[in-house]
Amino acid sequence: MTQLPGTPSDNVTAVLATGHGAIGTLFVSMATRHPDGSDADYLRWHTLDHRPEQHRLAAVRASLRLVSTPACRSARAVSHDRFDPVDHVMTYFFADPSGLKGFLELGRALGDAGRVRALLPPVERGVYQMQSKASAPRVKVGADVLPWWPVRGVFLLVERGTAPMTRLLDVEGVAGVWSASAMDVDSRLANAQPGQSITYCFLDDDPVDTATRLLPALAGRWQDAKVQPLLAAPFYVVVPHEWDRHVP
Repeated sequence: MTQLPGTPSDNVTAVLATGHGAIGTLFVSMATRHPDGSDADYLRWHTLDHRPEQHRLAAVRASLRLVSTPACRSARAVSHDRFDPVDHVMTYFFADPSGLKGFLELGRALGDAGRVRALLPPVERGVYQMQSKASAPRVKVGADVLPWWPVRGVFLLVERGTAPMTRLLDVEGVAGVWSASAMDVDSRLANAQPGQSITYCFLDDDPVDTATRLLPALAGRWQDAKVQPLLAAPFYVVVPHEWDRHVP
């Protein structure tokens, strides 16, 4: 891949001194495919209506919607029974957990306005605290801004325990990695298990192709008995106005 010019942001103190993106908390909602096969219609509603409204909240810093296709499913390295049904992943990046109060209030207000349709069948919801982040030097942008970077997809890891991200960053197609750990919150808000971690490999190459290249790095990662993989899967990002381009 052709590299952009200049020094990577993470190596420039003056750039880092201007800010760090102010993201400390992730709200992650995992769901199954639409029961009637109307995934594209659901994605249209969520992308044009529901998701933009969340950004009126000052605490919501970014958002990311992911979809698993049949090819993505075939390329999964691991899929535990609990997570096997997951075909949709929605992530909201918050400044801190206090922002979740406004998130819930906004959801109720949109519902009262007749703006919320039946949601996809849930698999798991989790509130995660940011733990580590790193960017591949070749992409130049710093790790702090990866949620705003135009990725082609994400390779998502759900694990018990944590492991260094070095091996993952060395894989072609991985532009950066973020990891976070599940927080103990009210069960009405989330049900991810304490001790569970989630890792986003932000990709600038095709997710299915990159998944194959990641296999050796993942095998090395899981040799450590402290890490148990629950889901290791590639996902595409939703392409606006091409709602059926990537669907389960």
